[in-house]
Amino acid sequence: MNIDIDTLVRENIKRLTPYSSARDEFKGKASVLLDANENAYGSPLSSNYNRYPDPLQLQLKERISTIKGVPPRNIFLGNGSDEAIDLLFRAFCIPAIDNIIIVPPTYGMYEVSANINDVAIKKVALTEDFQLDLAGIAEAIDANTKLIFICSPNNPTGNSIHREDIETVLNNFNGLVVIDEAYINYARQKSFIQELIEYNNLVVLQTLSKAWGLAGLRIGMAFASEKIITIFNRIKPPYNINEASQQLALKALTDVEKINSWIKETVTQRNTLSKKLLEFTFVQHVYPSDANFLLIKTTDPQKIYKFLVTQGIIIRDRSSVTLCTGCLRITIGTPEENQRLLDTLTNYK
Repeated sequence: MNIDIDTLVRENIKRLTPYSSARDEFKGKASVLLDANENAYGSPLSSNYNRYPDPLQLQLKERISTIKGVPPRNIFLGNGSDEAIDLLFRAFCIPAIDNIIIVPPTYGMYEVSANINDVAIKKVALTEDFQLDLAGIAEAIDANTKLIFICSPNNPTGNSIHREDIETVLNNFNGLVVIDEAYINYARQKSFIQELIEYNNLVVLQTLSKAWGLAGLRIGMAFASEKIITIFNRIKPPYNINEASQQLALKALTDVEKINSWIKETVTQRNTLSKKLLEFTFVQHVYPSDANFLLIKTTDPQKIYKFLVTQGIIIRDRSSVTLCTGCLRITIGTPEENQRLLDTLTNYK
């Protein structure tokens, strides 16, 4: 589907004159920098950190481009994926007028960001097998629906959403479809990044926090049409990714082989843990997962959760979430951590 993105953008965003940072106003290299009111003497840490970082993270985007096969002009980097989620609301949703659709159970920040931005939320629950209710989504869409969020692999359920169902939404919705692929590295399903050329209303979110192991750096990625990325860059803070994070991410992105080995080990541990958990009488079901976690249905989730806390093991109680009654979410740890979990659960009564 090819839609006119300008019809979705808020009028005040169209009129916005973005903040122009010192580093935006010249291109190329310079030997004397007297433009940004920085401390010219350096810092106690490094001479690099007394200078403002590249506001568009061009070097980092070039590296990501070679890995993902997406041109830098189609990449936005944010302070976690949460920044990109917030920018979608600020750019495309008129407060107290527009609405979005989410499909619970799903990642909680979509709803939090909507509430912060005073944007109405329509909830169309997933089916019993955690797939899209296409009829329900179609019925929920109205003239003021601007965004549909789909998390795949989904958090907290762990499963991938059927690709053909996502394509149905993309082909029939005149707003933006946001596919959150935070856990895509652990999945059998391929990324929707390859579909950016076909759908200019598609936004794909990924992150360096999961498979890449850089949660502490807070770097999220959004892949979209050049027009959408340009809008993001107009309204983001001028220096949203600090210099340390950019440099450390560049270093980490050189070791793809190590990341791939960790992904394989995580998937192996996921399969092993899934089988072992079913041996406990209080575990009623372990849901199939394409992520680095498992959703399990238990006889008494709160009691099990509290017992594990007393043993120094922290998981997530998801039993109050839509369609997740009785459920706990367990992240796949190292072999040693997973074995400690299993050993501890043998003492649960």
